[in-house]
Amino acid sequence: MALSSHVEELKKKHQALSEQVEAAQRAPGTPDTEISSMKKQKLRLKEEIERLTH
Repeated sequence: MALSSHVEELKKKHQALSEQVEAAQRAPGTPDTEISSMKKQKLRLKEEIERLTH
């Protein structure tokens, strides 16, 4: 897989996770631990994107 397509795939995953986090925050009863876990995954993706693009 070419680096640029890998980065694009990571960006898509990051965006999808961002949308999931927003939905979970709006949904009553979503455990804080689940939201926190998703945010950590999102941060790891962002860090990986930054590492690959700089």
